[in-house]
Amino acid sequence: MTARNELRLLPWSGREGKPCYLSTDEGSGHMSRLADNIEAVQLGMATELLDQASETLGDEDSAPEDVRLLADKLTGSLRDVLRVAISRGHLLTASESYRF
Repeated sequence: MTARNELRLLPWSGREGKPCYLSTDEGSGHMSRLADNIEAVQLGMATELLDQASETLGDEDSAPEDVRLLADKLTGSLRDVLRVAISRGHLLTASESYRF
């Protein structure tokens, strides 16, 4: 839930990669639930990718192409997880300051 007059950073980008924000006082609205679901999927995919990374990097026979593909996937996943962390961290900070 966003505090009054706070914007929520959404887990997707808009045109030209620009961030998208949601302005709402209702954390249970359609767009808030959609963003929550997408964030959950992104975090779940990051967990799976981390397991894959452990396997790939632990295999001495991994081809360089596999490691490069892994690095590409990890970069995208890290970008998604960082966006979630920023959004949730901002929401925590905003809701903490809103209580006082």
